[in-house]
Formats: sequence, C-alpha cells, structure tokens
Amino acid sequence: MAPDSALWSFVLVVGLLTLTPGIDTALILRTAALGRHRRAWGVVLGVQTGVLVWGVLTSLGLTALITASRAAYEVLRWAGVVYLLWLGGRMLVDTLRHRGSTAGDAPGEVTVRNSLGEGWRQGAFTNLLNPKVGVFYVAVLPQFIPDGAPHFTTGVLLALVHIALGLVWSAALIGCARALRVRLQSPAARRVLDRITGTVIVGLGLRLAMTG
Repeated sequence: MAPDSALWSFVLVVGLLTLTPGIDTALILRTAALGRHRRAWGVVLGVQTGVLVWGVLTSLGLTALITASRAAYEVLRWAGVVYLLWLGGRMLVDTLRHRGSTAGDAPGEVTVRNSLGEGWRQGAFTNLLNPKVGVFYVAVLPQFIPDGAPHFTTGVLLALVHIALGLVWSAALIGCARALRVRLQSPAARRVLDRITGTVIVGLGLRLAMTG
C-alpha cells in the first residue's frame, strides 16, 4: 500500500471509530455538560494518552503478546469490567444518595470534580483498561504501515493521527455540551444525566464481561 493511500485509509477507519458513540463520548459529554470544562479536557487528554500508549505498545509488538496470552488478556478484561462497573455504579448510587438534595455541589466538591488531573486519571484508566482498544490496534495498525517503512516510527505517527482526530472531535463535543449547561442547572436534571451516563457505563461493563 502506498504511503498516501495508507494514511488516508487509516484516517477514514479511525475517523469512523472516533465518531462512534462509546464510553469516552459519554464521559466527555457528561462532564462538560455539568460545566466542569477543566475536568472534561482532563478526560480527553487521559483518553488520548491511552491511545498513545496502545499505539506505542502495538508498534513495539507488545500488544500482540498481551492479546495472544489468554491469561494476560483476561486479567486486563476483568480489570476493565470492575472499573467500569465501579465508575457507573458510583454515579448511580450518588444520584440515589442525593435524591433529596436541592442544593448544588457541596462546598469543595466543584474543585475536586473540576480537576484536570482527576479527569485525566478517569480518561486514561477508562481507555487503558479496555482490552478491545488493544485488540483493535493489533488488528488494524499493521495493515496501514507501508512496506519498507520503519514499523515503530510509522506506527506511532499513525497513533498521533488518531489522537489529532480525537482531539478535534472532543472539542466539538465539549462545545456542544456547553449549550446543555443551562438546562442542567437544577440538581434534578443533573441526577438524570448521571443516571443515564451511569447506566450506559454499567451496560458497557457488562457487555465487556460477556464478550470474552
């Protein structure tokens, strides 16, 4: 495959992947819609850090070893399941715990929840604990490295292209979420959003558990 053809084909494939709704989209929209834009960008940067790590590992051939080892894959898969169920379950429990509350965020809660670092951690863990991302990179990335091209360098550059597309799409999501903020001023509306997002994340965790 010619370099130009390989690049544009890769852009098409990962572009469609980026536009496909998933846990990353749900977390970014939910966080930004609640007005926590620093944390939303933290989630974005965390997700893209995960993409870079997967790209580097795949370019080194290490991801293939993980996916080839059933034990390693299962450990990673169940770690992802536990994390997703904990993340989504905590959102759902919090909405029930604060059902009767009429106030906004508790004192000090906004500072923690709007932390760039906390958002980064959440996004990075969500991406790195999803073995499906590693499987995708193992299956797809090598196909778009032209014959004779340096495997590691080209693989990392393609991962950076994926990251660039992800950043553009995430910026669009955060921009759209700003328009929802006015509608989410009341605690009741925020609880509804958290219930929807928590249910989606728990559902994805259960799906990951059932697709070994």
